[in-house]
Amino acid sequence: MEIIILLNGALALLTIGFGLFGWLTPDYTMRIVDLHDGGSSMGKSEVRAASGALFVMAGVGALILATPASFAMIGFIWGGGALGRVTSLILDGKTQLKWIFFASELAVVVIALSINL
Repeated sequence: MEIIILLNGALALLTIGFGLFGWLTPDYTMRIVDLHDGGSSMGKSEVRAASGALFVMAGVGALILATPASFAMIGFIWGGGALGRVTSLILDGKTQLKWIFFASELAVVVIALSINL
């Protein structure tokens, strides 16, 4: 039971940490994922929201609620990322970075869901 608590905490903190990059350093995040703002600030806004603060609040919420369902939700959220990534691998072309991100997302999904459902 103690290992599950540690894993859940680690996954929540990983989710928060990942989100902090998107939220507070959108330019860095956009460089890493090869995004370019088209002259407006909407690209940064989207990264701050969808790749940033959304993940921060999911991790914080899971830590506050501290239930198996809340930690499983972290897995489902990362599962959405993995689903989008694999769709891109199939439809948009394969790159090494996409495979690395997909593998990372899938690892979080497998761990979070297997220990909480």
